[in-house]
Amino acid sequence: MAQILDGKALSQTLRNEIGEKTAHLKQTRGIQPGLGLLLVGDNPASQVYVSSKAKACEELGFYSVIIRQPADTSEGAVLRQVQEWNADPRIHGILVQLPLPKHIDEHKVLLAVAPQKDVDGFHPENVGRLVAGLPCFAPCTPAGVMEILSRYNIETKGKHAVVVGRSNIVGKPMANLLYQKAPNANAIVTICHTAAPDLTVFTKQADILVAAVGVPEALKGADMKDGVVVIDVGINRIADPTAPKGTRLVGDVHFASASERASAITPVPGGVGPMTIAMLMQNTYRSAAGEVY
Repeated sequence: MAQILDGKALSQTLRNEIGEKTAHLKQTRGIQPGLGLLLVGDNPASQVYVSSKAKACEELGFYSVIIRQPADTSEGAVLRQVQEWNADPRIHGILVQLPLPKHIDEHKVLLAVAPQKDVDGFHPENVGRLVAGLPCFAPCTPAGVMEILSRYNIETKGKHAVVVGRSNIVGKPMANLLYQKAPNANAIVTICHTAAPDLTVFTKQADILVAAVGVPEALKGADMKDGVVVIDVGINRIADPTAPKGTRLVGDVHFASASERASAITPVPGGVGPMTIAMLMQNTYRSAAGEVY
């Protein structure tokens, strides 16, 4: 039976560590990590995400500010808020919750965030630093995956890691983190996606399989080899008449069949998801402590 890689428990361990470091930073240097959270519009999922991030800040002793703007807010108003936080010494991290309303250019807004406060790791300067192997803020979800692999002592050096998905948020940075010549990395990496005539040609070769394809239960146990380590980044809500709410959350991997093949696997929920917020807190702490820039 596959080992369960418990991201929920690990994220709590990380939060405890960050809380202790934050208390020490305040005591020794008088610095309180600060995070600015900007939410435009009334997307229900975005509201939940922002609230959970603000709650994490409160638990860890961070300073946080949530600015909620209506869906018809102008692009200029959003950019002005970002610039205000760029100039505010109390704010060490800026998070603009995506997606933004369609009349606002997300790329322009993300470019406006100062790289040294880009705790989401989306600014091209941080992307470039990641590719070059320089200190940077890495996107939180792939950084969380790396933390899971490290804390569970999963060997990556020389292993074949297959990343299914090529998004800027997960797939591309995931591949870049895995192949770095660094401790807990140094993997042989294949990145593939739905344009492949047969994805299983690649997934069956994986020692470490990272699924970030955005399709519910797309990858089955038959698509992977025995002993694989499965990291399921997907979060999908599907209909389930037997569930109390009529729906349930599943990943991009069919958990039951994959568990029969895998040596270790992340569950959904409770795997990669909780690690994302923990790594956001970690990045904000590192910004405040001056560990990157």
